[in-house]
Amino acid sequence: MEKLIERSKPYVAMISLQFGYAGMNIITKVSLNRGMNHFVLVVYRHAAATVVLAPFAFFIERKVRPKLTFSIFCQIFVLGLLGPVIDQNFYYLGLKLTSPTYACALSNVLPAMTFVIALLFRMENVNIKKLRSQAKIVGTIVCVGGAMLMTLYKGPIVKMVWSAHHQSPQTSAAAAIDNKNWIIGSVLIIAATLAWSGLFILQAAVLKKYSAQLSLATLICFLGTLQATVLSLAVVRDPSQWALGWDLNLLTAVYSGVVASAIAYYVQGLCMRVKGPVFATAFSPLMMIIVAIMASIILAENIFLGSVLGGVLIVIGLYAVLWGKVKDSKILTDKNSTEVLSNSQVMLPENQNKADDIEAASKNLMCKGPQAHQFNTGDTAISITENNNPKM
Repeated sequence: MEKLIERSKPYVAMISLQFGYAGMNIITKVSLNRGMNHFVLVVYRHAAATVVLAPFAFFIERKVRPKLTFSIFCQIFVLGLLGPVIDQNFYYLGLKLTSPTYACALSNVLPAMTFVIALLFRMENVNIKKLRSQAKIVGTIVCVGGAMLMTLYKGPIVKMVWSAHHQSPQTSAAAAIDNKNWIIGSVLIIAATLAWSGLFILQAAVLKKYSAQLSLATLICFLGTLQATVLSLAVVRDPSQWALGWDLNLLTAVYSGVVASAIAYYVQGLCMRVKGPVFATAFSPLMMIIVAIMASIILAENIFLGSVLGGVLIVIGLYAVLWGKVKDSKILTDKNSTEVLSNSQVMLPENQNKADDIEAASKNLMCKGPQAHQFNTGDTAISITENNNPKM
């Protein structure tokens, strides 16, 4: 029973995290619709994340934190620009112009985009003759096709069982979303996902030099907060936009910063350490399903046929890319194991000769009296002293 509970912890953690992400999308959509500025929301969200992460990073990693060089600082500065500033602002604006379900579904193209960027920078190897590479290529094409279908085709409204008996003013407003805004919102969400993919690629490179994950996350949030503040002060001139009361706007900023940033960094890091990065990515379609159900119930959101079909294609493409990545990881692991075994076999004859020399000398000593002997094994001279005291 204890083993079962231990094994189920990563699954429970990732499923719980998807509910946390889903809640963030719902309350953010409501706040944006009520007039909260997305530039200001980005600032408050990452300020809250920095405050929560900083103490843990300071105390937990104070003995293992690498030196922060100027080169690493510049790369972390770019990470703060890609994540908190570009990704979050584009995503929030795209979310405001579309819907939570649509935004979550379209964001599932992340693994495919990451694969394409890694391929362009020669960080990903592709052998077109291998099935795993074909799966990644086809999966990427299917993801792009699904994204294009969602962007260019709405289709009729798909009726949900739990929302068929009530219609609200917000439902009518959602049905009347201008197609031009819908396309603009789609482009913004894709641009946000592209920035997030770039963050993953650069973060993987930075972690090789700066391995303290909590400290890195804290620095990204902190620098992102500073950059977002400068941008917001330049764009948002109305001081009332910065005001926070004991209302939904405050809840959105704190919830997003604590749950969707601070806790998410920690939980994903633990799960990746135990199960690997593919495991964490594989749960993202679950968030889309949770958001679709919550949005249709809470927000009375309309779900269009184009979003359903495109979402299905994106999920299929997502798992095709992930399957190819799993196969790559297994082959790389097997290759490393083979190289280690080969190196051990190459060293074996030399070590065996030394062991034979030592054994022969020891047997020779057994036939002689107590004295010291020295013999040479090729690299080092070894001295052995024999004492033939009888057993008591």
